[in-house]
Amino acid sequence: MKPKRTILCVDSNEQQLSIRKVMLETRGYRVVACTAATEALDVFKQGAIDLVLADSSLPGLDGGQLIQSVKAFSPHTPAILLSSKAKTYDQDTRADVFLPKGMSAPADLLERIRMLLVRKRGPKRLQPPAPHPPSQTSAA
Repeated sequence: MKPKRTILCVDSNEQQLSIRKVMLETRGYRVVACTAATEALDVFKQGAIDLVLADSSLPGLDGGQLIQSVKAFSPHTPAILLSSKAKTYDQDTRADVFLPKGMSAPADLLERIRMLLVRKRGPKRLQPPAPHPPSQTSAA
């Protein structure tokens, strides 16, 4: 059995956070949920996070700033920024994916997560072909 991938899910709205957490856990992901960016950054620095999923509207440090901090610490960690404000994508964020809240289906979010995690892991390595035993020809 392959190890579960861990997603750091950050949203100040506890109901939205709970919904996302259940959705991701039922798809086989391990989820660490946080309601504040500073708490999430502390959790991230402890390691073992494969992807960050953050809401843009967080108290104090916003989602874009959280992702900037994550990327400064670990540039290859994929990050998704969710926003209810359509103009957020105009800002220079270092998120790999920007998704407007309520405008994308849960299946779209799950597919984006899957694709980012595949890209982080890299393509499957091809196994070299097994060497063929020398063919034996019978001398007639």
